[in-house]
Formats: sequence, C-alpha cells, structure tokens
Amino acid sequence: MSRLLLGSAFGLALAIGVLIAPHASLAAMDEPSPRPKLDCGDISNTDKQACAPQNGQLSDDQIYESAYLSAKNGNYQAAIAMASQAQNKEDPRILRVTGFATRKLGDVDGAMPYYQKALDINPGDTKTREYMGEAFLSLGELAKAREQLREIEKHCGVSCEDYQTLADAIAASHVRFPRG
Repeated sequence: MSRLLLGSAFGLALAIGVLIAPHASLAAMDEPSPRPKLDCGDISNTDKQACAPQNGQLSDDQIYESAYLSAKNGNYQAAIAMASQAQNKEDPRILRVTGFATRKLGDVDGAMPYYQKALDINPGDTKTREYMGEAFLSLGELAKAREQLREIEKHCGVSCEDYQTLADAIAASHVRFPRG
C-alpha cells in the first residue's frame, strides 16, 4: 500500500509540475526586459529611432547634453555638429562645448573666441575659465592661465573642482615648461 501511495504522490507532483511550469515561464515573459540606454551623442546612433527628435526638434538643453556627452567621449566633431544645431547660439554652455571640442581637435586659437564670448555673457562660468586656462597652458601662456585660476577662485574658492583641475594642470605645466 505504501508503494501505491508513494507512486500516487509522485504522479500528483509530476502533474502539478506540468501544469504550473508553463505558467511560471509565461509570467516571466510578461515583463519586458529593460532596453539599454542609447548614447544619442554618439554620431553612430543619430539615425536610431530612440535618438530621433521629439516633436520635430531637440531643445537647446538636449542639444547641449548630447554635445557634452559626445565631447566627453572624445567625439569632438560630433559635439561641434550637435552644438551647431542649437537655436540659441549665444548660450554660454553651447559656446563652451564648441570651444572645448575645437581645442581638443587641435585648434586652440579657434577655441578662444568661443570661450571669450561665453565669459562675456557669463563671467562667473568657472568651467569655461578652466577650459580657457588649459588652452592658455597649451599655448605656453602660464601667466594667463594663472589669471583664469584667480578668477575661478573668486567665484567658487580653492576647493571647487574647476579650481583644482586647473591648479593641477598648472602644476603639471611646470614640469613641461621648467623655469630657465
């Protein structure tokens, strides 16, 4: 009798497993898997549906973010192309990212007007001052880089990231440009 009871219990367990298993896998399939987020600042993704402009046009905020991400990832041409689509060409952020990408492409002199115009509009923009200071360093103009560092200090002190980054670059420049 115990063999019969054991066999019946096994059969019942098998039947329950067959009935439940397909439903468990269906439940797991009901939830969509998350899609990886596309980097719309990457020029190779601009034709993808997820990166298409909404309502026909990107906002200047979206354009800046995309240009910034492109520049941060080393896609300087894409950053310039994206920034050029901004409605407000006088937005200091757009000017700054265009100057940064231009400088990183090797045109330091071409970057300076973008930085200067951004600072004319927003003299307290410490990130632009940091980038301008780095540009002056690449031109060997240490005194002008230090001037930008002093301006950054006036706006955010010596502990802010922009101050520290430019101060570190100036310190490193002394190794490259030793005093005679």
